[in-house]
Amino acid sequence: MKTRLLGGIAALLVAIIGTVLLVSYVQNADKRALAGTETETIYVVQQAIPAGTPADKMAASVTKKEVPKVALADNNVTDLGSLGSKVTAVALVPGEQLLTSRMVDENAFLGPSRIQVPAGLQEITLKLPIERVAGGKVNAGDTVGIFLSLEEATTTGTDGQAGSKSSKTQLSFHKVLVTASQFSDGAAAQTESSTTSSGTSQVSSTTTAKTQTDDMYLITIARNSADAERIVYAAEFGKVYMSKEPSDAVEAGASYVDSSRLFR
Repeated sequence: MKTRLLGGIAALLVAIIGTVLLVSYVQNADKRALAGTETETIYVVQQAIPAGTPADKMAASVTKKEVPKVALADNNVTDLGSLGSKVTAVALVPGEQLLTSRMVDENAFLGPSRIQVPAGLQEITLKLPIERVAGGKVNAGDTVGIFLSLEEATTTGTDGQAGSKSSKTQLSFHKVLVTASQFSDGAAAQTESSTTSSGTSQVSSTTTAKTQTDDMYLITIARNSADAERIVYAAEFGKVYMSKEPSDAVEAGASYVDSSRLFR
C-alpha cells in the first residue's frame, strides 16, 4: 500500500513538473524564434476597437509586442501617450499593428455616415425614394451619376389653349461624390468602408439598422455652385435619379432622351 502511495505521489510530481516545463517552453517560444533577430517593441491590437475610439480608451485593447524590424509597418506606435486626444479613424481588428495613420483628430472624425467635403465644393441634400437611389445601395464615399427629368408646357397657342407638354431626361452629371447617406429619420444608411480619391474618407464598417418604413433616403452630395443650382431646380420642379457610377464607368454616349428620341 505504501509503495503504491509513493508511486502515485511520484507520478503527480512528474506531471506537475512536466506541465511547468511545457508552459515555460511555450511562453519562451517567441523569444527563441526572435533570437538573433533585430526587433522593436510596438503596440499591437488584441481586442477589436470600434471607429471613433479615443486613444486614452484603448489601453485595455492593445498590448506591447516585440516585432522583427523587417515586419514593422510605417507609422507604428511605441507610446500611447504620443497619440494625445486622437481617435481611431476606422475599426481596428486583433493582430494588426497600431498605426498613427489610422488615428485622426477628434474633430475630424465625422462618424459612420459622413466623409469630408473636398475643398471648393458645397453640399446639398436630396430626399429621394429607394428606386431613385440605386435601390438604396449608395454609401458615403461612393460616386453616382445624376439623371435629371423635367416636364414643361410649351408656349400657349394663339387660341388661348395650352400647348402640349415637352419632357426630357438627361444623365447630366457624372461621378458625383456622395458625402452622406442616411435614412429619412437621419440614421446612417451605409454599410461598408469607402475611400475617396483624396484619401479623406472616414467611414466606419458599422451597420446601422433601418428603422423607418417610408423607404425615403437623404443623400448628400458635393458639387460646385453652378451644378448645385441645376440639381436643386430639377429636384424642385422635376425628378432626380441616381445611378451607382464607379470611377471606371464609361461616360461616353450620354446625351438626352425625349419622346422624339426614345425609339430611335
